[in-house]
Amino acid sequence: MSYSNEISKKLNELLEKNYDAEKGYKLAAEKVQNQQLKSFFTRQAQERNTFGHDLKSEIRNFGEDPDKGGSLAGDAHRSWMNLKASLSGDKDEAVLEEAIRGEKAAVEEYEDILKESEIPASTGNLLMKQKNSIVAALNEVKTLEKQA
Repeated sequence: MSYSNEISKKLNELLEKNYDAEKGYKLAAEKVQNQQLKSFFTRQAQERNTFGHDLKSEIRNFGEDPDKGGSLAGDAHRSWMNLKASLSGDKDEAVLEEAIRGEKAAVEEYEDILKESEIPASTGNLLMKQKNSIVAALNEVKTLEKQA
């Protein structure tokens, strides 16, 4: 099975979104007051950094070049998170809501790529592992929101 430019493009888009999520989680850790939330967001930022490195390796393994940096959409999302947190009476809840929204979008993006028939098994396994981790984080952040 050949590794197509289309799959490379989609993996690079996922890579950018993981960069964005890492930056977003770092920002969230700075914004929240609750130490449990700070710890959760810091762990998620580190995990997304690892996801990015794994995706870069996978892209390189098939002879393609990984993209660098984040996206404009990610910058806009972080700006919105900043604004919402600064205007909200409960900054922790506002940041949690944005984290939930971002994680739901990430799960959908992973599922869309996993539907591709041209994905090599190694790539599919990596993406499924990352998606499952994001689903677990989504469930955890929903629980944290209920506790907040």
